[in-house]
Amino acid sequence: MKWDYEAIVIGSGFGGAINSLRLAKKWPGKVMLVERGKRYGMGQFPRSPKDMAQNFFNLEEEAVPRPNGFKQGNRLGMFDIRSYEHIDVVVSAGYGGGSLIYANVFMAPPEQVFDERWPSTCKKADLEYYYQVCKEVLGSRPIPSGPEWDLAKTKYFQRTAKKLNRDSQLVDINVFFGPDQKSTLPPGTQTRNKYGAIQNTCNYCSECDVGCNTQSKNTLDLNYLYVAEHDFSLNVKTETKATKITPLDADGHPKSSEYGQHGYQVEVVNLISGEVETFSTRRVVVSAGTLGTNELLLKCRDEYRTLPRISSHLGQGFSGNGDFLSFVFNSQQTVDSTRGPVITQRIDFNLFDKFDKDRAFIMEDASYPNFLAWFVEGEKPAFMKLGAMVDTAKALLNRALKRPHLGRMGGVLSRLLGHDLSSRSSVHLCMGYDKSNGTISLDNDNNLLIDWPYQDSMELYRSINRAVSDFSDVVGASDNAPLPTWLWPARRNVSVHPLGGCKIGDSAENGVTDCHPQRFGQIFHYQNLYVADGSILPTAVGANPSMTIAAMSERVAEAITKIKPDSNLKDEQEVFKHAS
Repeated sequence: MKWDYEAIVIGSGFGGAINSLRLAKKWPGKVMLVERGKRYGMGQFPRSPKDMAQNFFNLEEEAVPRPNGFKQGNRLGMFDIRSYEHIDVVVSAGYGGGSLIYANVFMAPPEQVFDERWPSTCKKADLEYYYQVCKEVLGSRPIPSGPEWDLAKTKYFQRTAKKLNRDSQLVDINVFFGPDQKSTLPPGTQTRNKYGAIQNTCNYCSECDVGCNTQSKNTLDLNYLYVAEHDFSLNVKTETKATKITPLDADGHPKSSEYGQHGYQVEVVNLISGEVETFSTRRVVVSAGTLGTNELLLKCRDEYRTLPRISSHLGQGFSGNGDFLSFVFNSQQTVDSTRGPVITQRIDFNLFDKFDKDRAFIMEDASYPNFLAWFVEGEKPAFMKLGAMVDTAKALLNRALKRPHLGRMGGVLSRLLGHDLSSRSSVHLCMGYDKSNGTISLDNDNNLLIDWPYQDSMELYRSINRAVSDFSDVVGASDNAPLPTWLWPARRNVSVHPLGGCKIGDSAENGVTDCHPQRFGQIFHYQNLYVADGSILPTAVGANPSMTIAAMSERVAEAITKIKPDSNLKDEQEVFKHAS
């Protein structure tokens, strides 16, 4: 057999980026990456109101449930927002996947979350080595110490945690403070990272979740993907979507009855031109994210019937990772939620200490960009603007009576912004150990559905609400509230960490992908067809899941290449050893 590629990787998030690098390192120039989103360079993330309003992903031919107003023609923006009956899901489309919009946190969960649903070959101890490799590659570290790095919101959360008798710790984040994990350069310093990509040290603008225009986030396009392209000739196709996977027979023809031993044909569509192409490959790694991977495999199994042997467990075990967003308004203390990386610390509520499977979660100090603070100020209640209105009326009256008053405009601005709602309000991003018992499926028209039985995880959500209320009391805030979508009777949660559906297991009777170290991530009943993303996690992990997804993906790549990974991405001495 002669294939177009040794491997095709679908998706460029943590799973896709890691496998692209590891496979391209073994087979230079013979690996292709397919990514539906755009490539973003320094300063290219939208910021104007018009451009931000267009920065959503939507394809007219796809019947995807979108929030009102988002479904207007074809858009290839970064935010893919989907609305289902009891849960909204926010995922990313772009070269670098979820790393473009996540809050940088790289945290290993406690060993208690690796319960009986995790196979014996995939407990925390089995992932420790891979956790460390990923951490070194991505430069994970807490915010530096020193006056220029101090943050009011971090201290605000730490003080409150102490009064609540809860443990608070700085978290490791994938943010650039210098070329390595030990050095620290002044804020805003531009230099090259250890892989050769240009980055600026963090300037604390809090724009992490809307795309970092200074490349201060250690996003995947600046490390794993950067090396794969520049050193090992990874062929990248952006704004291109993989739509079908079909096994090949011994003569290289697509044939659904085959098992993948002769490779696969992958059909892709260019989302700009509409051109459809097919490529042959010896192996495929599906890393399209939990929603994208489940959708592609469900369609291949049930609609196109090109992969009919995939386990009946496909789509089962969906989790929102206990995501829950809340707000505390008008604290008696200064928060300054518009300065710093989006997240710097976490408060533990029965996840790491005194684990409680029904109420285990962490609370993190989320922040938001300055331009949103102006919106918050503009939307604050009218009574807070009353003084400014009176000043304005007086100024107009004095002008009419020809009695000008110097400094009146300064007084108006001072009164208008005096309550400063944004600097005394805090954002609380919580995530926890939900029941992980949702289902992803296709409806009668072969469109993706998510059934999320939120009632089964209500004890977790109630515990989060109580914790935010207690926090509010301690800081003397005027009020607190969850996202409006959670208010009765809607009860619609929002997840930015969808997991599950292709869970790893011992056999097709309890999983979709293989947990055996030599076949890690391979889909049962097929050869050379792998999954590497959040969909293979059997349960929620409570902590931010990116580190666990990365570690699992390194294990998938190791199973394919038979090369144990290390953090020296450019080391070529092992590239052609152990060739299969």
